[in-house]
Formats: sequence, structure tokens, C-alpha cells
Amino acid sequence: MPSLFASYLRVYEPLTAFDRDRQSYWRRYVSEGRAVAPVEGPGRQRTAVIEALGAGWTRLPDLPEEAYVLETDDSLLVCPWNLRIRVAEAALSARDGVPSVLADAFVPPVLAGQARAVVDDWRSGARVLEHGVPRVHEQIATWGVPLRWFVLFEPAERDLVTQPGRRALRYRTEISKARRRSSRALSVLRKSVGEAPITEAVEEAARWLEEFHPRSVVELDYGGLVDLLSDETLTADDSPELVATGLAGLSRGEAEEASAAYDTLVARWRAVQLLERCN
Repeated sequence: MPSLFASYLRVYEPLTAFDRDRQSYWRRYVSEGRAVAPVEGPGRQRTAVIEALGAGWTRLPDLPEEAYVLETDDSLLVCPWNLRIRVAEAALSARDGVPSVLADAFVPPVLAGQARAVVDDWRSGARVLEHGVPRVHEQIATWGVPLRWFVLFEPAERDLVTQPGRRALRYRTEISKARRRSSRALSVLRKSVGEAPITEAVEEAARWLEEFHPRSVVELDYGGLVDLLSDETLTADDSPELVATGLAGLSRGEAEEASAAYDTLVARWRAVQLLERCN
């Protein structure tokens, strides 16, 4: 279940990325006005999961298929929530590295078995052949924004709203641009720092983008984090620019410039992460 103080990296795919049945479903979904706005989505997701699970955690919930939608002049793009898959994966992850007594208390074996069946079916060879590569369209990070996400965007792609009740900060770009930027970043990082954790993180993001249709749109949404930051802080936020500055410094061999940009970025988001301990 996503925290309300979380950021989101989403991919919206055109209808042609889905099979015929899904295309019909999403067209009907939009025409009936059921699409959920990103500002409302996280709360709706939490409520749906909690209500479906109930207090006993004895079954994997049956959750409705929901999505965020982008409508442009000539196309309709959809970002499915994939909640059932994400809940199943979370249930299995919750048991990892935990003593069996505690694991069974939080995620009973019956629920774990159902979760494993759902995940195995989702990633099975038969499903891949029938529906294409299994894709999770939304990544979630609580109490901050992973630095690797900023690699995918430029400052000009920012959309900032500071009106009361509608505050939001988002970046959107074409997936082709995001792929080129991640590829350039990987090239710089491999030459300058080698197979370091940051290189692996950017490579993971790049691989994830390759799963989607080439006409998709990528979105970074600060989500509930905007409630932790003032209008002045949001307006002055230049995180993608700092990442670009750091990469440019590395590519020129100017370590001090790269280090200064990185330190500024880390300090900025560490201050947000520390707010979790005050919550």
C-alpha cells in the first residue's frame, strides 16, 4: 500500500500496447468517466486494498482494474494500477528475512500461497506469449524521490501548480527522450565510476523503460511530498538540473563540480527523508 508521502514514476502507454479486450475495457472505462486523477489515486489505492484485505489477511483481495489516463489531441494513454500484482509481490516480500512465526502472523501461509500463484501466473511464459511482457506501470518511493528518476527529465518538462487544494509538481516526457537520457547517463557513469550502486540503479531504470511501447509517456509525480514542501521550495526545486550538472561534470572529468551537485541533491532529499522520523 503506497504511503501518502510518496513520489511516483509512471508510464502511460497508448491503447495499441494492449490486447484487443484491454483496449475495449479502457475505452469503456474512460467513456464512463471512471478514470482517477493522480492526486486522488494513492488514497483510493490504500482504501481499496485495506477494505479488500480485511482484518484477517486470509485471502488475496479481488481489486477492480483502475488506471490513470492521459488524453491528448490524437491519442489516449493509460497507466494501469496493477494493484493485485503489487499486493501479491508485497505480501511475498514481507515474508523475506523474517522469522517464520512473525511471517505467518503478518502474511499467513494461505495468503502467501495465493500471492505466489498470482505472481507466477503473471510472469509465466504462457502469459508473456499471449499478452506480451508483463509490465508494472507505476513505481513508488516513500519519503523522497530516487535520484535515478531525475536522469529521465529536463527542467523545461516541469508542471508546477501551487493553488490551494491543487498543489502538484510533475515532470512528463516522451519515453524516447527518457531512454536516450538514461543511455547517456549510463555511458558517463560506466566510464567515470564503473559498476557502482548509482550505475546499477540507472541501469535498472533504463531496463524498466524498455518494457513499454515506444510512444509512451513517462511521468515523475511528487505526489504527497508536495504537502511537506513550501511553495517557495517547490518553485526553486532544480533536482533534474543538478543531476544533469553532475553528469556533465563527470563527463568532463571535473570531479569537484560533479561532487558539489551530488552533495546538494543528497542533502536536499535527506532532509525530506528525515521527516519520516518526526511523523
